[in-house]
Amino acid sequence: MSEHDTKTDTLGEPTRRDFLYLAAGMAGAVGAVSAVWPFIDQMRPDQSTLALASIEVDISSLEPGMSLTAKWRGKPIFIRNRTEKEIAEANAAKLDELKDPVARNANLPLDAAATDVARSAGKGKENWIVMIGSCTHLGCVPLGTSGEYGGWFCPCHGSVYDTAGRIRKGPAPMNLAIPTFAFTSDKVIKIG
Repeated sequence: MSEHDTKTDTLGEPTRRDFLYLAAGMAGAVGAVSAVWPFIDQMRPDQSTLALASIEVDISSLEPGMSLTAKWRGKPIFIRNRTEKEIAEANAAKLDELKDPVARNANLPLDAAATDVARSAGKGKENWIVMIGSCTHLGCVPLGTSGEYGGWFCPCHGSVYDTAGRIRKGPAPMNLAIPTFAFTSDKVIKIG
């Protein structure tokens, strides 16, 4: 056995050199993570963004036929207290005639049909509709109580939505999306 042989070669036990390699590798790994961490950390949302994760909207002043627009996560949210006539018009629509038969309601299963109740706040609150106010064609903001069906109309490209926010005509491929929301009281809706 020569002088340059290590114990690892002959006995299978670690040597001081093996320890130094391991320690240097670990120091390098810690250094690499320390150098990369600021870049990873800056990708997390800041506190102002997290604060907007949910909002509460006071709807006590909305009489039937009135709407308001709130801002949530940088998007307009349409909240409307629909009239009996608007609800009846939405119920009269035949589901097989709808361009998009899916409810697009984050509060329901993904495959829920686009019935008026599935697009509204639910049984007993069919008069309330809460939707993200971005046209599903190119993200424009539609005008309320407009268009052929009395719902929303996007003047940019001609998409027409009914009183339940379902696409009826134009280039938009989907119904207006409904975010997660809940009534915290008869006068307040929590979105998000």
